[in-house]
Amino acid sequence: MPRAAVLGSPIEHSLSPVLHNAGYATLGLEDWDYGRQECTAEQLSGLVRGAAADVRGFSVTMPGKFAAVEIADEVTDRARLLGSANTLVRLSEARWRADNTDTEGVLGALQRLLGDQHVDEAVVIGAGGTARPALWALAQRGVQTVTVLNRSNRRAELKPLARELGLELRTTDFCTDLEQLSLGTGVIVSTVPAAALEDHLLDLAHAPVLDVIYEPWPTPLTVAAAANGYATVNGHIMLAHQAFSQFEQFTGQPAPQEEMIDALNSALAARQSSVINRAKRS
Repeated sequence: MPRAAVLGSPIEHSLSPVLHNAGYATLGLEDWDYGRQECTAEQLSGLVRGAAADVRGFSVTMPGKFAAVEIADEVTDRARLLGSANTLVRLSEARWRADNTDTEGVLGALQRLLGDQHVDEAVVIGAGGTARPALWALAQRGVQTVTVLNRSNRRAELKPLARELGLELRTTDFCTDLEQLSLGTGVIVSTVPAAALEDHLLDLAHAPVLDVIYEPWPTPLTVAAAANGYATVNGHIMLAHQAFSQFEQFTGQPAPQEEMIDALNSALAARQSSVINRAKRS
């Protein structure tokens, strides 16, 4: 039975099995199975190297994305550039390739958000792991200037990547005039938890928004931006698009995108309904 799984810690919340198993069912890959497994960065090498012969690949979430690059036998250009990988594909019994399909996740979400509209400037909120594929995707769309909004100055960490991508990198913190910042940009990509922006929603909600968070769904930032008439996309679209490439690398089959997104939407709606019902009972 060909198998794949998502590795991370904590991992019980992951919806990757919903996406991949829906793809298998749609294509009639009845012998395929995709699960989830708790795995820290320190455990990643042993787990991957000791994987059974029928394991075709792993999706890797935090905290193992940086370790995934280190343990791989081959590394794609984009994973090497970003210094992290969310995908490990088995090439042979003992050889693995690391890739970063988070790049395609952000790119697909931006396409849903902006279509073919060109923007010159963007704001990325946060400077953690997801900020790097966000910078990559924005560069692919021809964005020239990106302002990274973060509580601490991470310019030194991101500047080499921005230079490689041909981006003009600016940095600022939450003491700046956030309303003017958002009014002056073509798109905002938020990579931080919803709670981090609670005090800044009204100031930031003046541009199209991609929020990589998919729970809660929709996020307060996207609700505020939509109320001001701006297009928004939540992180479930990014999650789906990063999974499409993984699915194809694991199986060698084209991902049935519509069916996979439908399954994800249904799972998210069920979770949201469950949360509401628990709140009503309490």
